[in-house]
Amino acid sequence: MAQFSIPAGPGRSILNVDRFLGVDYTNSPANVEKGRSPNGQNMIRDVPGKVRKCMGYETVAQYPARINGVFARREDAGFLVHAGEKLYFSGGARADSAPAGSELYSGMADARSSAWQFGDKLYIIDGAGLTVFDGAAAAPVGDDAKIPLFTIAKAPAGGGTQYEELNLIQPKFTEQFLGTEKDTQYHLSFAGLDDAPVKAEILDAEGVWQEKQENTDYTVDREAGIVTFTEAPGKSPVAGEDNVRITASRTVEGYAARIFGCTMGTLYGVNGAADRLFLSGNAQYRNYDWYSGMNDPTYWADTAYAVLGTQQSAIVGYSIVNERLATHKDNMEAGRNVIIREGNLMENRPAFPIVNTLQGEGAIAPRSFAYLVNEPLFLTKLGVFAITAQDVTGEKYAQQRSFYLNGKLLEEPGMEDAVAVVFKDMYWLCLNGAAYILDGLQYSSTKNEPYSTRQYAGFYRTNMPARVLLVKDGRLWMGGEDGGLRRFFDDKNALTSYSDDGRAIHAVWETPDFSGRLFYKNKTFRFLAVRLASAIATSVRISGQRRGLWAQVKEDTTSARHFNWAYWNWDKFSWSNDETPKTLSTKVRIKKVDKARFRFENSEVNEPFGLFDFAVEFVENGNFKG
Repeated sequence: MAQFSIPAGPGRSILNVDRFLGVDYTNSPANVEKGRSPNGQNMIRDVPGKVRKCMGYETVAQYPARINGVFARREDAGFLVHAGEKLYFSGGARADSAPAGSELYSGMADARSSAWQFGDKLYIIDGAGLTVFDGAAAAPVGDDAKIPLFTIAKAPAGGGTQYEELNLIQPKFTEQFLGTEKDTQYHLSFAGLDDAPVKAEILDAEGVWQEKQENTDYTVDREAGIVTFTEAPGKSPVAGEDNVRITASRTVEGYAARIFGCTMGTLYGVNGAADRLFLSGNAQYRNYDWYSGMNDPTYWADTAYAVLGTQQSAIVGYSIVNERLATHKDNMEAGRNVIIREGNLMENRPAFPIVNTLQGEGAIAPRSFAYLVNEPLFLTKLGVFAITAQDVTGEKYAQQRSFYLNGKLLEEPGMEDAVAVVFKDMYWLCLNGAAYILDGLQYSSTKNEPYSTRQYAGFYRTNMPARVLLVKDGRLWMGGEDGGLRRFFDDKNALTSYSDDGRAIHAVWETPDFSGRLFYKNKTFRFLAVRLASAIATSVRISGQRRGLWAQVKEDTTSARHFNWAYWNWDKFSWSNDETPKTLSTKVRIKKVDKARFRFENSEVNEPFGLFDFAVEFVENGNFKG
């Protein structure tokens, strides 16, 4: 008797995704790894491998002009806000009236500004001036700037030893003389003095400087630079010490503008110490930078500068790598565009000689420089790059870090206006109302960029009106073109954290194309399950794509909720006390396709949304015929 075998049914396949590694806007959806999304938005890493909806923000204050800078002294609970041409102090906490704070100063430039703290004072540069805030008042750095002691041990007729260089932002200088019994005329080092008062002092027998009166005790020939005393000051009462001190003013046209015209900077010093302010970005001196006195940004010696390459190529920003200063230039000059310097003491004076230059893609956005995982990142025309410790001793760098975002990022116009900050192990790069985010806790080696050692997981955030960014007290803040000062929420369990000024955040996680083991076989998708993070209020809408068309598969507004009396809502109510992740499942009817794609979304106001994993079941049977 003949025996017949019953053909086995088509084998069931299971695709399970339990690690979500950000978006991939660069590869085709058919080539995107299963744990990445080719079209995700407003989702961000929760714990490594899991994603949740981005938290939103609230407007704390509204200013009458665009915000150019937001700064905070370490000692202050509030902020300095540079809006338009004015500087305000804001308490920082939200109030019903959303106050803009008190006006401190109205002499700012209407341009982006930067600030650095020295001691208890904050120094702000805006491309037109240098402003100092001491905790109570703000004022331009002027008469308070350091007056250098130019020469010491000087004879009345001239000579002496130069002690300090002239200060570019301070026309005053001091010279000290060894007086004599007969000489009444004391020659300064410069003629053509300003009309400003000239101060003369004489050391008395007690070692105290006694100020004399101009036109009574002495006269001044400002054109010749000579001070004539009515009576000779005499010899010094303290052996070996100068006994005549004269302070005069001599303005050199354009000196102060060299510093006041700067727009960017960094802290760097001898042996890598962060005790001097380096400034650049002056449009008239594109390839120059200047450095301040140690712990004194009111002192800019007229010899403390560097000329880096030709003026054809501008300085764009700075990085600190292994106690060395990397100065980044743009691509306008053929040759190497990252100049490496180190800080040394030479004859007890600071010096910053060039020790190497590197070839690589030039930086384009001065405000894109920030440090992620202890490596400096910056924006170029080819994406976000880094310089590593190994690069600074080599000949070139090619450490691209934004491969997975570049498919969208490189299409953005006006990339030179991008601003960046590192917040909770993530590099936020904001431009054109969006944020491109690199995750410092999730990265992988890349096969696409042979010179890159790692690629960070990337995320994309919409509705980001960020002209400036600030991190303070563990919170992310941003100032907008519209004058709004906004603070991001920080409690991921609070329902009110999930809106942008009351507007819904549309969170989407879209899968890549799933084409099974054999791409040319028919697939029939039959079942889908997803595990959601539990929340007091959450929901999900699941869609599937068949032959390029999307159709809703399931919507669930209750299953992943748990009960809390504080958020009573009969329309979306659950008695469940289970706060662990919740599994939702549904049948799927997507038949005879070569591939399918799925989408998980939440666009509800004040609803968190988190993905732990999902799985789909499908069978392959027969060849796909289109």
